Amino acid sequence: MRKIEIKTQITVFETIEELSILEKKLMNKAIEAKQSAYAPYSKFKVGAALLLEDGTIVTGNNQENAAYPSGMCAERVAIWKASSEFPNHKVLKLAISAGASTHVTKEPVAPCGACRQALSEYEIKQKDKIEIYFMGEVGQIIKTNSLLDLLPIAFDKTFL
Repeated sequence: MRKIEIKTQITVFETIEELSILEKKLMNKAIEAKQSAYAPYSKFKVGAALLLEDGTIVTGNNQENAAYPSGMCAERVAIWKASSEFPNHKVLKLAISAGASTHVTKEPVAPCGACRQALSEYEIKQKDKIEIYFMGEVGQIIKTNSLLDLLPIAFDKTFL
């Protein structure tokens, strides 16, 4: 038996003002997308914004359904929209903002496991890292240099 240690490095920004102009714009697009999320059941809205290599920003937000498993997270809405509309463009960055209507979400909200798996497909496919920035409604923003920092042992096509 042997043990392997996996390390992930994150950067923590105390406020949105610490982001670069480009990253601040991207996060503001995620915040804007969050406002029109359809979340009548969970009351938890999420917005996502992707920056493509040509400067295009693609947004998505969570879409719930009374049959709960039929809903979709903001990150997957955005990545599939980008892949559908801009199939040959690399994704450089992803910004995520999330918050509940019942209280102020102060902690950064990372992508769920299903979104991590879906996003890893595109990072692996494009053979280039996707920077991930995520926050609640207010407060700190966490940045990872790669989606695989959030899912270091990912399932991919090599297992098929």
